[in-house]
Amino acid sequence: MHEDMTQPKTLQRRRVLAATASCAATLIAGAALPTVALAQTYPDKPVRFVVPYPPGGGTDVIARIVQERMGAVLGQQVVIDNKGGAGGSVGTELVAKAAPDGYTVLFTLSSHTINPAIFPKLNFDTVKDFEPVGLVASLPQILVANPKVPANNLAELIALAKAKPGDLSYASVGNGSPGHLAGEMFKLRTGTQMTHIPYRGGGPAVTDVMGGQVPLLWVSIPAAAQFVKTGKLKALAVSTLKRTPAFPDVPTVHESGQPDFEVDSWYAMFVPAKTPRPVIERLNRALNTVLAEPTIRERLLAQGADAVGGTPDALGKVVAAELPKWAKLAKDANIKAD
Repeated sequence: MHEDMTQPKTLQRRRVLAATASCAATLIAGAALPTVALAQTYPDKPVRFVVPYPPGGGTDVIARIVQERMGAVLGQQVVIDNKGGAGGSVGTELVAKAAPDGYTVLFTLSSHTINPAIFPKLNFDTVKDFEPVGLVASLPQILVANPKVPANNLAELIALAKAKPGDLSYASVGNGSPGHLAGEMFKLRTGTQMTHIPYRGGGPAVTDVMGGQVPLLWVSIPAAAQFVKTGKLKALAVSTLKRTPAFPDVPTVHESGQPDFEVDSWYAMFVPAKTPRPVIERLNRALNTVLAEPTIRERLLAQGADAVGGTPDALGKVVAAELPKWAKLAKDANIKAD
Protein backbone atom coordinates (compact mmCIF):
# COMPACT_ATOMS: atom_id res chain seq x y z
CA MET A 1 0.00 0.00 0.00
CA HIS A 2 2.91 2.30 0.88
CA GLU A 3 4.62 1.66 -2.48
CA ASP A 4 1.39 2.29 -4.38
CA MET A 5 1.06 5.74 -2.80
CA THR A 6 4.65 6.83 -3.48
CA GLN A 7 4.80 5.71 -7.11
CA PRO A 8 2.47 8.48 -8.40
CA LYS A 9 4.49 11.07 -6.42
CA THR A 10 7.78 9.74 -7.83
CA LEU A 11 6.34 9.78 -11.33
CA GLN A 12 5.09 13.32 -10.81
CA ARG A 13 8.51 14.52 -9.65
CA ARG A 14 10.13 12.94 -12.68
CA ARG A 15 7.70 14.71 -14.98
CA VAL A 16 8.40 18.06 -13.27
CA LEU A 17 12.17 17.52 -13.56
CA ALA A 18 11.83 16.53 -17.21
CA ALA A 19 9.72 19.60 -17.95
CA THR A 20 12.23 21.82 -16.12
CA ALA A 21 15.13 20.34 -18.07
CA SER A 22 13.24 20.81 -21.31
CA CYS A 23 12.56 24.46 -20.50
CA ALA A 24 16.20 25.04 -19.59
CA ALA A 25 17.36 23.48 -22.85
CA THR A 26 14.93 25.63 -24.77
CA LEU A 27 16.16 28.77 -22.99
CA ILE A 28 19.82 27.89 -23.67
CA ALA A 29 19.09 27.16 -27.31
CA GLY A 30 17.12 30.38 -27.56
CA ALA A 31 19.96 32.37 -26.05
CA ALA A 32 22.39 30.83 -28.53
CA LEU A 33 20.26 31.64 -31.56
CA PRO A 34 21.22 35.33 -31.79
CA THR A 35 24.94 34.40 -31.61
CA VAL A 36 24.57 31.76 -34.31
CA ALA A 37 22.53 34.08 -36.50
CA LEU A 38 25.03 36.91 -36.03
CA ALA A 39 27.96 34.69 -36.94
CA GLN A 40 26.18 33.45 -40.07
CA THR A 41 25.23 36.91 -41.36
CA TYR A 42 28.20 38.95 -40.12
CA PRO A 43 28.91 41.50 -41.39
CA ASP A 44 25.69 42.88 -42.84
CA LYS A 45 26.54 46.57 -42.32
CA PRO A 46 29.69 48.76 -42.24
CA VAL A 47 32.41 47.89 -39.73
CA ARG A 48 34.02 50.69 -37.72
CA PHE A 49 37.76 50.69 -37.00
CA VAL A 50 38.30 52.93 -33.97
CA VAL A 51 41.84 54.33 -34.17
CA PRO A 52 42.62 55.87 -30.76
CA TYR A 53 44.92 58.51 -32.29
CA PRO A 54 44.38 61.46 -34.64
CA PRO A 55 44.72 61.24 -38.45
CA GLY A 56 48.25 61.25 -39.83
CA GLY A 57 49.95 59.25 -37.08
CA GLY A 58 51.48 55.81 -37.48
CA THR A 59 48.44 53.90 -36.25
CA ASP A 60 46.18 55.82 -38.60
CA VAL A 61 48.52 55.23 -41.56
CA ILE A 62 48.71 51.46 -40.96
CA ALA A 63 44.94 51.23 -40.42
CA ARG A 64 44.26 52.95 -43.74
CA ILE A 65 46.60 50.62 -45.59
CA VAL A 66 44.47 47.60 -44.63
CA GLN A 67 41.10 49.37 -44.43
CA GLU A 68 39.95 49.18 -48.04
CA ARG A 69 41.04 45.60 -48.65
CA MET A 70 39.47 44.48 -45.36
CA GLY A 71 36.21 45.94 -46.57
CA ALA A 72 36.48 44.10 -49.87
CA VAL A 73 37.19 40.76 -48.17
CA LEU A 74 34.39 41.24 -45.61
CA GLY A 75 31.95 42.44 -48.24
CA GLN A 76 31.13 45.58 -46.25
CA GLN A 77 32.62 49.06 -45.98
CA VAL A 78 35.23 49.56 -43.27
CA VAL A 79 35.16 53.07 -41.78
CA ILE A 80 38.04 54.69 -39.85
CA ASP A 81 36.97 56.60 -36.74
CA ASN A 82 39.82 58.56 -35.12
CA LYS A 83 39.30 59.05 -31.37
CA GLY A 84 42.55 60.48 -29.99
CA GLY A 85 43.42 61.43 -26.44
CA ALA A 86 45.07 60.23 -23.21
CA GLY A 87 47.69 58.09 -24.93
CA GLY A 88 45.04 56.12 -26.78
CA SER A 89 42.87 55.54 -23.72
CA VAL A 90 39.89 57.60 -24.95
CA GLY A 91 39.31 55.52 -28.08
CA THR A 92 40.17 52.31 -26.28
CA GLU A 93 37.54 52.96 -23.62
CA LEU A 94 34.98 53.65 -26.33
CA VAL A 95 35.55 50.18 -27.80
CA ALA A 96 35.57 48.52 -24.36
CA LYS A 97 32.04 49.82 -23.81
CA ALA A 98 30.75 49.15 -27.32
CA ALA A 99 28.32 46.37 -28.22
CA PRO A 100 30.17 43.04 -28.61
CA ASP A 101 28.87 42.40 -32.12
CA GLY A 102 32.00 42.81 -34.26
CA TYR A 103 30.99 46.15 -35.74
CA THR A 104 33.27 48.21 -33.48
CA VAL A 105 36.92 47.17 -33.75
CA LEU A 106 39.89 48.66 -31.91
CA PHE A 107 42.82 49.25 -34.26
CA THR A 108 45.65 50.19 -31.93
CA LEU A 109 49.35 49.88 -31.22
CA SER A 110 51.44 48.39 -28.43
CA SER A 111 50.59 51.22 -26.04
CA HIS A 112 47.64 48.92 -25.32
CA THR A 113 49.94 46.91 -23.03
CA ILE A 114 51.95 49.93 -21.81
CA ASN A 115 49.14 52.15 -20.50
CA PRO A 116 48.28 49.90 -17.51
CA ALA A 117 51.86 50.35 -16.28
CA ILE A 118 51.88 54.15 -16.27
CA PHE A 119 48.31 55.35 -15.77
CA PRO A 120 47.11 55.11 -12.15
CA LYS A 121 43.58 54.35 -13.30
CA LEU A 122 42.05 53.30 -16.60
CA ASN A 123 38.32 53.07 -17.25
CA PHE A 124 38.76 49.64 -18.79
CA ASP A 125 40.64 46.40 -18.18
CA THR A 126 43.20 45.67 -20.90
CA VAL A 127 42.64 41.91 -20.60
CA LYS A 128 39.08 41.42 -19.38
CA ASP A 129 37.36 44.02 -21.59
CA PHE A 130 38.81 42.88 -24.93
CA GLU A 131 39.15 39.88 -27.17
CA PRO A 132 42.19 39.75 -29.48
CA VAL A 133 41.60 39.52 -33.25
CA GLY A 134 45.13 39.48 -34.61
CA LEU A 135 48.47 41.21 -35.05
CA VAL A 136 48.74 43.44 -38.10
CA ALA A 137 52.31 44.72 -38.32
CA SER A 138 55.50 45.33 -36.38
CA LEU A 139 58.03 48.14 -36.73
CA PRO A 140 60.58 50.23 -34.81
CA GLN A 141 60.25 53.65 -33.29
CA ILE A 142 62.44 56.29 -34.93
CA LEU A 143 64.11 59.23 -33.21
CA VAL A 144 63.84 62.29 -35.45
CA ALA A 145 64.89 65.89 -34.95
CA ASN A 146 64.17 69.28 -36.39
CA PRO A 147 66.89 69.96 -39.01
CA LYS A 148 68.14 72.93 -36.97
CA VAL A 149 69.01 70.79 -33.92
CA PRO A 150 72.84 70.85 -33.69
CA ALA A 151 73.21 67.08 -33.44
CA ASN A 152 73.50 64.68 -36.38
CA ASN A 153 73.95 61.43 -34.46
CA LEU A 154 73.30 59.99 -31.01
CA ALA A 155 76.76 60.80 -29.66
CA GLU A 156 76.29 64.47 -30.52
CA LEU A 157 72.75 64.44 -29.11
CA ILE A 158 73.90 62.93 -25.81
CA ALA A 159 76.69 65.52 -25.55
CA LEU A 160 74.19 68.30 -26.27
CA ALA A 161 71.74 67.01 -23.66
CA LYS A 162 74.45 66.70 -21.01
CA ALA A 163 75.77 70.18 -21.74
CA LYS A 164 72.31 71.65 -21.10
CA PRO A 165 70.50 69.33 -18.65
CA GLY A 166 66.74 69.67 -18.94
CA ASP A 167 66.82 72.15 -21.82
CA LEU A 168 65.98 69.58 -24.49
CA SER A 169 62.51 68.12 -24.87
CA TYR A 170 61.13 65.27 -26.91
CA ALA A 171 57.61 64.63 -28.20
CA SER A 172 55.69 61.38 -28.44
CA VAL A 173 52.21 60.42 -29.63
CA GLY A 174 51.07 60.39 -26.01
CA ASN A 175 51.60 59.02 -22.53
CA GLY A 176 52.08 55.29 -22.65
CA SER A 177 53.05 55.20 -26.31
CA PRO A 178 56.06 53.16 -27.45
CA GLY A 179 57.76 56.47 -28.24
CA HIS A 180 57.25 57.61 -24.66
CA LEU A 181 58.88 54.43 -23.38
CA ALA A 182 61.71 54.72 -25.89
CA GLY A 183 62.38 58.28 -24.78
CA GLU A 184 62.39 57.46 -21.09
CA MET A 185 64.53 54.37 -21.64
CA PHE A 186 66.97 56.50 -23.61
CA LYS A 187 67.21 59.01 -20.75
CA LEU A 188 67.72 56.20 -18.22
CA ARG A 189 70.43 54.49 -20.25
CA THR A 190 72.34 57.65 -21.23
CA GLY A 191 72.01 59.59 -17.98
CA THR A 192 70.48 62.57 -19.75
CA GLN A 193 67.64 64.86 -18.74
CA MET A 194 64.94 65.69 -21.28
CA THR A 195 61.33 66.76 -20.87
CA HIS A 196 58.60 64.58 -22.34
CA ILE A 197 55.93 66.44 -24.33
CA PRO A 198 52.94 64.14 -24.96
CA TYR A 199 50.72 64.80 -27.99
CA ARG A 200 47.36 63.37 -28.98
CA GLY A 201 48.88 61.59 -31.96
CA GLY A 202 51.74 61.37 -34.44
CA GLY A 203 50.34 63.91 -36.88
CA PRO A 204 50.28 66.88 -34.48
CA ALA A 205 53.63 65.87 -32.96
CA VAL A 206 55.35 65.69 -36.36
CA THR A 207 53.91 69.08 -37.33
CA ASP A 208 55.29 70.75 -34.20
CA VAL A 209 58.74 69.19 -34.52
CA MET A 210 58.98 70.34 -38.13
CA GLY A 211 57.86 73.78 -36.98
CA GLY A 212 60.51 73.93 -34.28
CA GLN A 213 58.17 74.00 -31.28
CA VAL A 214 59.76 70.76 -30.02
CA PRO A 215 63.27 69.68 -31.10
CA LEU A 216 62.96 65.88 -30.92
CA LEU A 217 60.38 63.18 -31.48
CA TRP A 218 60.20 59.45 -30.86
CA VAL A 219 57.50 58.10 -33.18
CA SER A 220 56.59 55.12 -35.35
CA ILE A 221 58.16 55.26 -38.79
CA PRO A 222 54.90 55.67 -40.79
CA ALA A 223 54.21 59.03 -39.16
CA ALA A 224 57.64 60.45 -40.06
CA ALA A 225 58.83 58.53 -43.13
CA GLN A 226 57.84 61.00 -45.86
CA PHE A 227 59.25 63.95 -43.92
CA VAL A 228 62.59 62.23 -43.33
CA LYS A 229 62.82 61.41 -47.03
CA THR A 230 62.16 65.04 -48.00
CA GLY A 231 64.59 66.46 -45.44
CA LYS A 232 61.99 68.16 -43.27
CA LEU A 233 63.08 65.93 -40.38
CA LYS A 234 66.42 64.26 -39.76
CA ALA A 235 66.59 60.70 -38.45
CA LEU A 236 69.06 59.94 -35.66
CA ALA A 237 68.29 56.34 -34.67
CA VAL A 238 65.75 53.50 -34.58
CA SER A 239 64.70 51.60 -31.48
CA THR A 240 64.98 47.98 -32.64
CA LEU A 241 68.07 45.76 -32.39
CA LYS A 242 68.33 45.60 -36.19
CA ARG A 243 68.14 48.41 -38.73
CA THR A 244 64.93 48.82 -40.68
CA PRO A 245 64.83 48.21 -44.46
CA ALA A 246 62.86 51.46 -44.76
CA PHE A 247 65.91 53.47 -43.62
CA PRO A 248 68.95 51.18 -43.87
CA ASP A 249 71.37 54.07 -43.27
CA VAL A 250 69.84 55.03 -39.91
CA PRO A 251 71.68 53.28 -37.04
CA THR A 252 70.03 51.56 -34.10
CA VAL A 253 70.37 52.90 -30.56
CA HIS A 254 71.87 49.50 -29.74
CA GLU A 255 74.75 49.84 -32.21
CA SER A 256 75.23 53.48 -31.26
CA GLY A 257 76.55 52.44 -27.86
CA GLN A 258 73.50 51.49 -25.78
CA PRO A 259 73.53 47.68 -25.43
CA ASP A 260 70.21 45.82 -25.56
CA PHE A 261 68.17 48.96 -26.17
CA GLU A 262 64.98 47.73 -27.81
CA VAL A 263 61.45 49.05 -28.10
CA ASP A 264 59.50 47.26 -30.81
CA SER A 265 56.07 48.53 -31.80
CA TRP A 266 53.19 46.43 -33.04
CA TYR A 267 49.76 47.22 -34.43
CA ALA A 268 46.82 44.96 -33.75
CA MET A 269 43.05 44.59 -33.75
CA PHE A 270 40.80 43.89 -30.76
CA VAL A 271 37.03 43.69 -30.21
CA PRO A 272 34.95 44.09 -27.04
CA ALA A 273 34.80 41.16 -24.62
CA LYS A 274 31.98 38.69 -25.23
CA THR A 275 32.11 39.16 -29.00
CA PRO A 276 31.07 35.77 -30.44
CA ARG A 277 34.04 33.60 -31.36
CA PRO A 278 32.78 32.96 -34.93
CA VAL A 279 32.73 36.73 -35.51
CA ILE A 280 36.28 37.07 -34.19
CA GLU A 281 37.40 34.24 -36.45
CA ARG A 282 35.71 35.90 -39.43
CA LEU A 283 37.62 39.12 -38.77
CA ASN A 284 40.84 37.20 -38.24
CA ARG A 285 40.49 35.29 -41.51
CA ALA A 286 39.84 38.53 -43.37
CA LEU A 287 42.87 40.18 -41.75
CA ASN A 288 45.18 37.29 -42.66
CA THR A 289 43.84 37.26 -46.21
CA VAL A 290 44.62 40.96 -46.58
CA LEU A 291 48.09 40.66 -45.03
CA ALA A 292 48.97 37.83 -47.41
CA GLU A 293 48.51 40.11 -50.43
CA PRO A 294 51.89 41.20 -51.89
CA THR A 295 50.66 44.75 -52.55
CA ILE A 296 49.64 45.22 -48.91
CA ARG A 297 52.90 43.76 -47.65
CA GLU A 298 54.84 46.12 -49.93
CA ARG A 299 52.85 49.14 -48.76
CA LEU A 300 53.51 48.22 -45.14
CA LEU A 301 57.21 47.69 -45.84
CA ALA A 302 57.37 51.12 -47.47
CA GLN A 303 56.35 52.48 -44.07
CA GLY A 304 59.04 50.42 -42.32
CA ALA A 305 56.51 47.86 -41.09
CA ASP A 306 56.56 44.08 -41.43
CA ALA A 307 53.20 42.34 -41.91
CA VAL A 308 52.57 39.84 -39.09
CA GLY A 309 49.10 38.24 -39.01
CA GLY A 310 48.48 35.04 -37.05
CA THR A 311 45.77 33.78 -34.72
CA PRO A 312 43.79 35.63 -32.03
CA ASP A 313 45.46 33.41 -29.43
CA ALA A 314 48.92 34.48 -30.64
CA LEU A 315 48.02 38.12 -30.01
CA GLY A 316 46.62 37.15 -26.62
CA LYS A 317 50.00 35.66 -25.68
CA VAL A 318 51.78 38.86 -26.73
CA VAL A 319 49.50 40.90 -24.47
CA ALA A 320 50.02 38.50 -21.55
CA ALA A 321 53.82 38.64 -21.94
CA GLU A 322 54.14 42.41 -22.35
CA LEU A 323 52.00 43.58 -19.44
CA PRO A 324 54.55 42.52 -16.78
CA LYS A 325 57.49 43.55 -19.01
CA TRP A 326 56.34 47.16 -19.30
CA ALA A 327 55.26 47.28 -15.66
CA LYS A 328 58.85 46.46 -14.65
CA LEU A 329 60.33 49.07 -16.99
CA ALA A 330 57.91 51.72 -15.77
CA LYS A 331 58.95 51.00 -12.20
CA ASP A 332 62.70 50.89 -12.93
CA ALA A 333 62.66 54.12 -14.94
CA ASN A 334 59.97 55.77 -12.78
CA ILE A 335 57.80 56.32 -15.85
CA LYS A 336 54.45 57.89 -15.06
CA ALA A 337 51.75 59.60 -17.05
CA ASP A 338 52.65 63.29 -17.34
